[in-house]
Amino acid sequence: MKTVGYAAHSSDAHMVPYHFERRALRANDVAIEILYSGVCHSDLHTVNGDWGPQPYPLVPGHEIIGQVLEVGPEVTKFKAGDKVGVGCMVDSCQECDQCHNHEEQFCRHGMTPTYGAPDRISGEITQGGYSKHIVVREEFVLSVPDTLDLSRAAPILCAGITTFSPLRKWNVGKGSRVGVIGLGGLGHMAVKLAVAMGAEVTVLSRSTKKEAEAKELGATGILASTDADAMKKATASLDLIIDTVPVKHDVTVYAPLLDIDGTLVIVGQVGPMNEFMSVPMIMGRRRVAGSLIGGIEETQEVLNFCGEHNIHPICEIIRPDQINDAFAVMEKGDIAHRYVMDMSALSADA
Repeated sequence: MKTVGYAAHSSDAHMVPYHFERRALRANDVAIEILYSGVCHSDLHTVNGDWGPQPYPLVPGHEIIGQVLEVGPEVTKFKAGDKVGVGCMVDSCQECDQCHNHEEQFCRHGMTPTYGAPDRISGEITQGGYSKHIVVREEFVLSVPDTLDLSRAAPILCAGITTFSPLRKWNVGKGSRVGVIGLGGLGHMAVKLAVAMGAEVTVLSRSTKKEAEAKELGATGILASTDADAMKKATASLDLIIDTVPVKHDVTVYAPLLDIDGTLVIVGQVGPMNEFMSVPMIMGRRRVAGSLIGGIEETQEVLNFCGEHNIHPICEIIRPDQINDAFAVMEKGDIAHRYVMDMSALSADA
């Protein structure tokens, strides 16, 4: 299948139109016309080479909303016209304990990311959602509830599942006390999801300048990490902290906020962290943990949950030819919304 997208050809992250071929349908494949593609901060990191050398040319994008065009003869769950999603992975071994436990992201043989990795069968490099079409095996295609706005649903497939998974893993519900560090693309989704689960949510930030925004999302307010008195007063006031900070930082300042057996879960920074002081961990049996997206079953769960609770990411819709401008804004810092490309604006002669 001939298609067109936007690709990086080197680590300068400058995206240009790119014509390429999608594979012919295998028996268990779904061919999808991409309607909307979310722009994730990890796309920028990846094409920049921040996480290691990349197999350029590279078409990023792992927040994909589309419509089924065609299915292989063994596909049973989807048909032409269905509204579907594709997230951060497109394959796994399907045979190990983790795959059988619906945790494909932790596949013992390595899951296949949506872009930048060899296909398990052909070895060709996977290309992502900054394009008009994609072909994905049925097991990694998700159903999009009718109650979701398709133009704003794409970031649920990364920002949504990345924050939903630890909230579920640590059993957040009515009465839970949850802190969210940062109010960017990940943070604002963590707040919305935790509030919908019945938790009391506090946003943690360097200042209180986003307090009105935090309260609008359902949080009780903002606790400023630079306010020593307020931080001391909040000692042992949280059960779980979702840490969405996307750069190297020190978690020591936040640890005392956790109650005994409380957990701080890192979902933002991928890479080195500052050394932290062990005392607050030891004195309160507190934990620092990490979490990686979620399995396909859980990703379907978060789509359904968002559909039931009318939860949508805060999105700014852009054309594909505006992607370099979006990257430039993202490079300057964590923005409080997600960019989503309307792929209908991408023509075959781009």
